[in-house]
Formats: sequence, C-alpha cells, structure tokens
Amino acid sequence: MDQPSGRSFMQVLCEKYSPENFPYRRGPGMGVHVPATPQGSPMKDRLNLPSVLVLNSCGITCAGDENEIAAFCAHVFELDLSDNKLEDWHEVSKIVSNVPHLEFLNLSSNPLSLSVLERSCAGSFAGVRKLVLNNSKASWETVHTILQELPDLEELFLCLNDYETVSCSPVCCQSLKLLHITDNNLQDWTEIRKLGIMFPSLDTLILANNNLTTIEESEDSLARLFPNLRSINLHKSGLHCWEDIDKLNSFPKLEEVKLLGIPLLQSYTTEERRKLLIARLPCITKLNGSIVADGEREDSERFFIRYYMEFPEEEVPFRYHELVTKYGKLEPLAVVDLRPQSSAKVEVHFQDKVEEMSIRLDQTVAELKKHLKTVVQLSTSNMLLFYLDQEAPFGPEEMKYSSRALHSYGIRDGDKIYVEPRMK
Repeated sequence: MDQPSGRSFMQVLCEKYSPENFPYRRGPGMGVHVPATPQGSPMKDRLNLPSVLVLNSCGITCAGDENEIAAFCAHVFELDLSDNKLEDWHEVSKIVSNVPHLEFLNLSSNPLSLSVLERSCAGSFAGVRKLVLNNSKASWETVHTILQELPDLEELFLCLNDYETVSCSPVCCQSLKLLHITDNNLQDWTEIRKLGIMFPSLDTLILANNNLTTIEESEDSLARLFPNLRSINLHKSGLHCWEDIDKLNSFPKLEEVKLLGIPLLQSYTTEERRKLLIARLPCITKLNGSIVADGEREDSERFFIRYYMEFPEEEVPFRYHELVTKYGKLEPLAVVDLRPQSSAKVEVHFQDKVEEMSIRLDQTVAELKKHLKTVVQLSTSNMLLFYLDQEAPFGPEEMKYSSRALHSYGIRDGDKIYVEPRMK
C-alpha cells in the first residue's frame, strides 16, 4: 500500500519506533520512548533508537523539527532514506546536519535532480564516508559539489543514473577507494579514464552493465591513471577483443577481475574462458569471485600453450611465447577414448579345441551361451563358462550369473573363455 505523501523524517521516525510498533527492548539502543505531549523536552524524553536507521519507502518529503532530530539521532551512524520523496537538498541537509556521527547515507531513488545542491548544504555531509546516490539522477555538478565538501568520502555509489559521459571534477578526490557506477550508459573509454583522473586512490572500480566496447589507452598511461586499482568489475561490458584483456595487466596493483557476460567470451566453453583468462592475467589472485590457486594457474598456463600451439604464427599472442619460455614447448595431450569397448576378440577353449571369436560385450552371459551352443555342441543348461583375464593372477572366474552383462567383467582383446560341461 502506498504511503501518504508529505511526511517528515521526524514523524516517520516516531511512528516506526513508537511503543505500539516497537514494543520490546532488545538491548541497548533498541527500545523507544516517545514524548507524551508535544511540550515534552526532547532531551529529557529522548528516543532510544538503534544506531542504524532504516527508513526507506516511507514517503518522507522533509526533515521536520531539527531540534528533535539532533536530540534523538546523536548516536546514529548509518541512515537509509532510499525510495522516499525527498526532492530538496536543503531538507536533506537539515536531517544530515543534525546527525553528527553519520558515516553511511543512502539517498537512492529520491528525486533529488529537481534541486541544486549548494556548497553550504553539502558541507553538512562532511563526515560521511559512504554515500549512495543510485537512481537519484544526480548530475555531475552535484557529485562535484559533494566531492569538494566530503574530505573523508571512501565509497560512492552512482548506479542507474543514466550517465552517458563523465564530467571531470575541478579537484581530485584523494580519499575515494570504491566507486560503484554500474547500469549506466558509459561506452567510450575516454569517459572511464576521467574516473582515474578524479579518483587517483581508487582501489575498487565496479563498471558492470555499461557497454564499454574497448580500452583505448597505452600501457604507461593506464598505470598512471589507476595506480592503486586492486579490483575491477567489467561484467556485461561490451569488450570483444583479447587485447583489451591484456591491457588489464597494465594496472600495477590489480588482483581481482570480474569478466562474465562479455561478447569476447561467448564462443568459448566455460573451461576455456576461465583458463584463457587466468593465463593472460598472470598477477590476478581472484577471477569472477573465485580464488586462483597456484595449481590452477599452472594448469591454465599449460592449457594456454597447447591451445595456441597449432595457430598460425601471426595469430599467436605474445603471452604464448612468454609461457613457452617458462614451461618449454609441450606435447599435445593424448586423446583418450573413454567410451566403453563394444566388442572383444577372445579365445574360446572347449576340450582340446580353441576358436578365436569376436563377441559383443553388451550381451549377457545367457546370450553368450546361446551364441556358443553351436560351437561347443552343448545345451545352455549343460554349459559352464569361465573367464580368464590374461593379466589376472587368480585364474579363471566362473561366469555364473546369467543376467550379468559381459562388459562388467572387463573383457578385452586376447582374453580367454573356457567352456565345460556341467557335471551330473
């Protein structure tokens, strides 16, 4: 059911944590006491709220009484206001400026593109370390204002904001470690490189679901743009060339890569994708969320050599020659047919006679007896069969179970079957 519009942050807070809606104390900071009258002292009748407040999808449009916010939220350090109706940055500032220990703020899916964020308002966000602006359609001008006023910002989420380009900030943000900018429309590498200029300390860059088609940058330039990048997520990007994968080696600290759902890998099997990627990215320790163990790396690099050994010289990647230097030229793996043998040539011994026969191994002992009836001139009921594996040390084995299939004995070419009459 839709929430009524025009509700204040303070009104929603009191309703959600009222004794009727939240009747039990579950430890420090989890109970609630609401003033009996509007005239009650906020400091005296303070709400005992959790330090993590989740007030998403509550129809909040404004802050409410700032004195009450200051009194009730002094200990709060995480605040989720996603999917509300906040469209004025001044109202957001009134809330945030009265939560002095706030470190995490989620403003996703609020229509904040409808107002301009002034630097005086942005200053109230100064202590925030993690800021989520997904689906807020926040302009780059708004982002720049925030960056200038948040000296300790470490994580920034800008997903689903319809960005087709990136606008460079006039100042670098040295503190940012993680940028989550998935599900936008960033296709050109010239836009991505601006992120490296703005965020030189970036540790993690999540670019999934952007149709980035290529990495157009020299190796030296890539190392300078992202000198501290440890993890990059390029899931469902538009990369279609192995040279783009090779360029990831230019990031000097890269350890983790995510590359599922890219056009380049569509024609390969699951095993080929992983092994070829691991072999091309010698420094990564984690691929698509899975740790790359030393044994898997060696297997992948040897696979890589064998994969490319029959390619024309002009199509062989440079990495092939590096790995040949490491392991030498490898012999192709022997092709082993693991399908069960369908027939075998055996010697059938009866009295003083020996006859070489080809027998089907999918038949049963009873069916073999019928086949031998005319050879040994015995009825099936009067026939005993013994199987001798040419390599077995224990002598012949009686084939006593009529319904047992011959292949279950492991019969091979050169083995022997002895036929004897049943003693009456």
